[in-house]
Order: sequence, then structure tokens, then C-alpha cells
Amino acid sequence: MATPPLPSVPASPEVIEIERALTRITYLSTRTRQHERLMALAGVPLDRAAVALLRQMADSEPLRPGELANRLGVEASHVTRQVQQLQKSGYVDRIPDPDDRRAQRIKLTRTGQEAVDRIRDAGARGMQLALDDWSPEELRQLASLFHRMVDDFLRHGEELIEQEKAASANLA
Repeated sequence: MATPPLPSVPASPEVIEIERALTRITYLSTRTRQHERLMALAGVPLDRAAVALLRQMADSEPLRPGELANRLGVEASHVTRQVQQLQKSGYVDRIPDPDDRRAQRIKLTRTGQEAVDRIRDAGARGMQLALDDWSPEELRQLASLFHRMVDDFLRHGEELIEQEKAASANLA
């Protein structure tokens, strides 16, 4: 599938600064040392891929492995391996798909939900310390703008997928 071209209009200086800030925060939050510290504080012995999967599952209904892979932007085989490991450790279970009994969905167990809760709590406490000098109003504004940005990213991504499907259908 061909990727649609980028817009011909250059990014504004503000958008360039937002992209730079997001790159920095992504780097800081995904460093191995940061992950290990967070897992130690949460008391959860999981790697980053497992945490991403558990967090995604905590924010949704039970999903098929392929749906999880799509939401995480990874290959289905990666999710299958992760789910097998998480199931062995008691963090997730497989349940029949109510729409297709031949298929299965993955759901968090109580242990999995407790792990996500501990990870989120440890992360939030660390963030609270870092943002301690911010006013409640500044924090509300930041949270609102972050949610709006994520929603816009998701909507834009869905629009790109629809454009790619339409382009593929026109080629067929």
C-alpha cells in the first residue's frame, strides 16, 4: 500500500516545537532505565512490550489478538508471543469471542488489572512530583490539550487508512 504524500505546506514553527517536545518526552519515557525504575516502584516485573499490551487492554473491552496488534501498531506475531507469556504469568486469559466462537479474545485477569493499576499509580506519582509547581488550571489545560491532540491523531490516522483503502480499490 502506498503511503499518501505529506502535505506541501510546511509545518508552522509551533508545530515544529510540539513535535520536538513530543520526541523528547517519548525518549525520556521509553528509556530502559526509566522503565526499570517504574517497574521497581510498581513492583511489577514486566518488559516494555508487555506493559504496553496490558495498558491497551485495560483501556478497552477484551480484544482479539489481531485487534490488539493493530491498536499497538505491531505485527500480530508479537502480540501472540506476548499474550502467551502474559497468560503463563497470570496477567491475561483467553475467552471465547461472543461474535465468533471459533475465535478468542484476550482479557485482563485481576492480577493483570492490579499490575496496570500499580504501574499507572507509580507513573502518576512520579509525574505529580515533576509537575508539582504547576497550578491545577495549568494541569487541566495540559490534560485537555493532550487528549484533544491524541483524538486528532487518531482521527487523522483513520482518515489515512480510509484514503489508502480507496486508493487500493481504485487500482483493483
